[in-house]
Amino acid sequence: MAMSRDEIMQQVQEVLVDALGVDDDEVTTEATLMGDLGAESIDFLDIVFRLEKMFGIKIPREELFPAENLMNDSEFVHNGKLTEKGLNELRDKMPHTDTTAFESDPDINKLADLFTVNAIVNYVEGKMSS
Repeated sequence: MAMSRDEIMQQVQEVLVDALGVDDDEVTTEATLMGDLGAESIDFLDIVFRLEKMFGIKIPREELFPAENLMNDSEFVHNGKLTEKGLNELRDKMPHTDTTAFESDPDINKLADLFTVNAIVNYVEGKMSS
C-alpha cells in the first residue's frame, strides 16, 4: 500500500531527528538541512543510509544531494554563480527541489539552502511511487 505524503514526512522527520539530534518541531518542511538543522557534509551519508533503511529504497550516490559535482565544473560555475547551463543541470539532477528562489541569485554559497526537508520528502515520494 502506498504511503501518504504525511506518513513519508513523519518518517523523514524521524530519520532527521535521529541522524542530527534535533527536536521534532525543528524538522519542518521548509527547514534547510545545513542552515536550520545543523547538518554537516558527513551527516548526508548517514541521512541517505537511514532513508534507504527506513523506506526500503536504494539512493544512488549524488542523486539526492548532487551539488558537489556542479560546483567543481567550470562549465556550470562562473564568478561564484551557476551559469545557465549549471542551472539547467541543477534542475535536471534535482527535480524534487524547488529552485525558483535560487534561480534569481544562483550564488553557489546558497546551494545548501536547496537541501530542505521538503526536497527529501519529494524525493522519497517519487521513489516510492516509481
